[in-house]
Amino acid sequence: MPAAAATQTQATHITEMMERLGLDPGAGAIARLGLSHSIAFRRCRACPLKAECAAWLECHRGPLRFAPRFCPSGDILFEMKFNDPGALR
Repeated sequence: MPAAAATQTQATHITEMMERLGLDPGAGAIARLGLSHSIAFRRCRACPLKAECAAWLECHRGPLRFAPRFCPSGDILFEMKFNDPGALR
């Protein structure tokens, strides 16, 4: 698999996780959110638990309240959700 395709595949779970948590994956373009988004995406790319994450997302259909405990970006996602009043609905 080419490097660019591998990178896109590796970041797929964080995008789905964010969407299911009610967060906008594209909000990283907003200056105050850029660092959090960047860290979350990098952690996801480096995460060795991609298969477990895919299985967890498959088992937990619909909107999510929290990321799984094993998610290395769980703390950032929680903070982003807590700080985004629209995501708490």
